[in-house]
Amino acid sequence: MRRKIYLDYAATTPLHPEVLKAMLPYLTEIYGNPSSVHSLGQEAKEALEQSRQKLANLIGARNEEIVFTSGGTEADNLAIKGVAFANRQKGDHIITSRIEHHAVIETCRWLEKEGFSVTYLPVDAHGTVSPDDVRRALTSRTILISIMHANNEIGTIEPIAEISKIAHEAEVYLHTDAVQTVGHIPVNVNELGVHLLSLSAHKFYGPKGVGALYVRKGTKIASVLHGGGQEKGYRSGTENIAGIVGLGKAAELAKQEMVEEMPRLTALRDYLIDGILNNISDVRLNGHPVERLPNNVHISVAYVEGEAMLLNLDLAGICVSTGSACSSVRLEPSHVLTALGLTPTQAHGSIRFTLGKWTTKADIDTVLHVFPQVVSKLRALSPLAKSAKGTSPQR
Repeated sequence: MRRKIYLDYAATTPLHPEVLKAMLPYLTEIYGNPSSVHSLGQEAKEALEQSRQKLANLIGARNEEIVFTSGGTEADNLAIKGVAFANRQKGDHIITSRIEHHAVIETCRWLEKEGFSVTYLPVDAHGTVSPDDVRRALTSRTILISIMHANNEIGTIEPIAEISKIAHEAEVYLHTDAVQTVGHIPVNVNELGVHLLSLSAHKFYGPKGVGALYVRKGTKIASVLHGGGQEKGYRSGTENIAGIVGLGKAAELAKQEMVEEMPRLTALRDYLIDGILNNISDVRLNGHPVERLPNNVHISVAYVEGEAMLLNLDLAGICVSTGSACSSVRLEPSHVLTALGLTPTQAHGSIRFTLGKWTTKADIDTVLHVFPQVVSKLRALSPLAKSAKGTSPQR
């Protein structure tokens, strides 16, 4: 059977073998409820707190500032709704951007129905949020700013540290969705200056169904899940110990391996970008050319549908994405790409390659051999390409 070339690491990552090994005892032998007083429960409780420590070490937080959740979406909901409802007497205005993950945008839209006011900031052609725009959007009623650390589609890294200075001056809470950055680039909550930070285990070789919200000590936030009062009352429900152990192990491994993995992936990313731009005409790179994730290559290809490229690459054994896997069922063009100024046609002709731990140069060479053939084949069938013949290529 032909080996699949997996280049959709931004959607999810394979479970690291060491993570699986760490999780297995908590799926079979150490199955106690961490709230139980007996020995099996206390063993589970110890594993819970050790994992909290490992995650805190990765992001420069205190143990008690880590709240485990079911993933990034729940963490975003807890951060935004929790701050909104806990601080409603102070204000009812939230600032976010037009390119946030749907977990942030849809939560903000829901809050608008509950009487809150939300400002959706524009971005520039690279997908960067301007700190000056954040400052101008502030009002006396602003209680929260939520700007993602790096975009899940185009890979642009946002100036969170600059935005945090503005937030602190205005005494406004700052939340960042760091689902795409934690475990991949250095993330330190104190250097970023954030009050809240969301992350998800399956984005850095941990299990699906578990994540966390960093909540800086002193941040006023309300619970959105009520029950037994687990996770210091922020997130009721029996903890997913096996998943949390997996998250802790993934955090530990990321801290050990990041120094070597970042430059390796950056080199492969740039090799892929150069190979595509030099061998296929009428292609544009989306996202910031420098301030971008080390594993992200997002391009728009003229005269070709993104879904057609994806399916043809899949037939060749190459797994990629047309954008966010979390919204791949939607038919409308990506809200991220239209926010950059792309037309719906350009947005629909886009494709994302995201690299990871098991990506090799041989994999990239295969892509650079197959992908131009796929584009050429599809353009030969495209009425748009035929009508555009004779025009000069746009890079």
